[in-house]
Amino acid sequence: MKASRAQGFTLLEMLAVILLIGIAAAAVSISVTQGLASARINAASSELAGALRATRAQAIVRGQEENFDVDTRADTYRNVKQQDVRLPKGLRLSITSAKDDQPNDHTGRIRFFPDGSSTGGRITLQSGKRQWHVNVSWLTGEVRVVDTVATR
Repeated sequence: MKASRAQGFTLLEMLAVILLIGIAAAAVSISVTQGLASARINAASSELAGALRATRAQAIVRGQEENFDVDTRADTYRNVKQQDVRLPKGLRLSITSAKDDQPNDHTGRIRFFPDGSSTGGRITLQSGKRQWHVNVSWLTGEVRVVDTVATR
């Protein structure tokens, strides 16, 4: 009589399949995590641009100069309701504005005027090597977000 061999998988085959499933799960989780972080940062830059636009609109509606303050030490900015808004963790904030619009070494300011113009400037949000520039035109007060990769 011929001995019949039991049908099924060996322990080695089972371990190989489990290892492959683990590697696939890790790859998917890394991808999802990076996607969520990117979405959070894109949302923060859009909110910042929206706050700048709201400040410009207030200057036009009220017929008086309005200030938009950025605190680079605390990574916060002050919105039109005069509330400090903190950026998501891991995101750094910097501002390039006129020297006269820097009340101290860690605060920058962009002023908007009743005709819609501004003192202009650039607010940069940075996470790792990616940067988002929120540019404010001095002539028109237009606010534009530009997504770049730092070259340093």
